[in-house]
Amino acid sequence: MRDLVEFGMGRTARRTYELEDISIVPSRRTRSSKNVSTAWQIDAYRFDSPILNHPTDALGSPESAIEMGRLGALGVLNGEGLWARHENVEEKIAELVEVAEKDPDPSAAIRRLQELHRAPIDVDLLGRAVAQVREAGVTTAVRVSPQHAPDLTPALIAAGAEILVVHGTIISAEHVVLVDRGADDGLVAEPLNLKTFISDLDIPVIAGGVHDHRTALHLMRTGAAGVIVGYGSTEGSTTTGEVLGIGVPMATAIADAAAARRDYLDETGGRYVHVIADGDIHASGDLAKAVACGADAAVLGTPLAAAAEAPGRGWFWPSAAAHPDTPRGALLQVALDEGRPSLETVLNGPSDDPDGLLNLVGGLRRSMAKAGYSDLKEFQKVGLSVRA
Repeated sequence: MRDLVEFGMGRTARRTYELEDISIVPSRRTRSSKNVSTAWQIDAYRFDSPILNHPTDALGSPESAIEMGRLGALGVLNGEGLWARHENVEEKIAELVEVAEKDPDPSAAIRRLQELHRAPIDVDLLGRAVAQVREAGVTTAVRVSPQHAPDLTPALIAAGAEILVVHGTIISAEHVVLVDRGADDGLVAEPLNLKTFISDLDIPVIAGGVHDHRTALHLMRTGAAGVIVGYGSTEGSTTTGEVLGIGVPMATAIADAAAARRDYLDETGGRYVHVIADGDIHASGDLAKAVACGADAAVLGTPLAAAAEAPGRGWFWPSAAAHPDTPRGALLQVALDEGRPSLETVLNGPSDDPDGLLNLVGGLRRSMAKAGYSDLKEFQKVGLSVRA
């Protein structure tokens, strides 16, 4: 039964929980962390680590995506980001970081980011970036927004994209867009029917974000191989209270999506859809709790921005920060440019950091071992306690 609270006459709300509100409860059995697997597989693609990067230019260059793949994770390019719009992206990011460092007004950096995103998408540039990752021999994933998915996907597939990520702040199975039908009809509202769109593709699609059981189940029925839960890294994001007032309590949202996955598994007689958590995951303990709530993998933002290979030079901004009229995120410095740890250290250690910001996968593996579980699917059954 849902825990409802009344906060006014005739007005109720559901009591929900963030990842920080829960704790993992070990069982009577423990095991060596050497006997624990953090591998997961989506469609035909297997990964040693259940980690994707948030699809922002602060994290997702072709080079960093290649390094993510080399280290066993999944690197995601932003198909509508700077690598699809400019030749000299490193120089553009350096200019952006310089503005952020020199001007105390955060809107100055956002204005510069918006200016950079006003350049049109060049499918040749985008194809080159995708091909670079594909030629390196790692799994190639590219993010597109629902409104641009039909136009960009053919070029992405031609360039070698192997996994398509249809990603928005909030997404539904039918995303209504305005299409210009010419002088006679003008702008007409038409839905992007994800079920039809996905069925016409030969590559797996990950779609999201969603925030509840009903939307997650609806999205699973479109044929998506994975469903993203959440709206992105909350650190640096202003989607919640400041701009849209929309909040996704991650522990509850992940558990709801996992319940939808079980319902869909029964409904289809065995089709498993992966739940991918996206938000409130800043340290290895958060990653462990996301999996414990039911996630198969997680999208990381700020933890990866600290890596030396991250193109943001120690700065992070969510992909929604570049929105042309309603930006939802600020540029956030998470590490000094000099002396940043390698991506390998961030993911796989070794670590000298007691706060769980390094060796994220090692921390997850040790949490699983302390609780007595040998793989991710088993760990989703671990006991949990909720802060009173």
